[in-house]
Amino acid sequence: MRAAAILCLAWLASAPAMAQAPASPEAATAPAYATGDAWIDRQLDDIDAYARRYPASFVDELSRYLGVRRGYAEAVLKAPGWRAGDLYFACAWAQATDQPCRAIVRERSGDASRAWQAVLAAQGEPDNLAYREVRHAIVASYDRWERPIVLDARLREQLGDAAQRLERARAAHAPAQDAPSP
Repeated sequence: MRAAAILCLAWLASAPAMAQAPASPEAATAPAYATGDAWIDRQLDDIDAYARRYPASFVDELSRYLGVRRGYAEAVLKAPGWRAGDLYFACAWAQATDQPCRAIVRERSGDASRAWQAVLAAQGEPDNLAYREVRHAIVASYDRWERPIVLDARLREQLGDAAQRLERARAAHAPAQDAPSP
């Protein structure tokens, strides 16, 4: 009995370390995203976890909302050096800067280990409005996935809390109540 209790205590003591272990070997060796926005970087790490758990839903999101063909997204995700967060960022940035996602992917594909800041700098000075659009796209994706997300003060000011965002989305899709009948 005493040996079982000691074994149980040893297991409980090691649980926090096991819970903090990376989800995959790639995650353990993957460099930080380094997009130039720490909040985006944290969300991209979480997007990796989401995509590992729900790969079809993730590709659907890219296809429906970021304009990427499914087959292309699946192929990029299989390419060495590309994580789900990389592809999400490439396509969200492309949408925010009125470029095709393929152009951003091609820009980074020469050296997939290159930090995103270097990729963006090669295109010229990154625009704050583009970062803002990427942040808003990430929040919208999380809302569609019904995944919790912590907004910083600026995003809370711009977008409101989850209940406010849901109410606005419902209102946008509700039939007009005051429309005159023919």
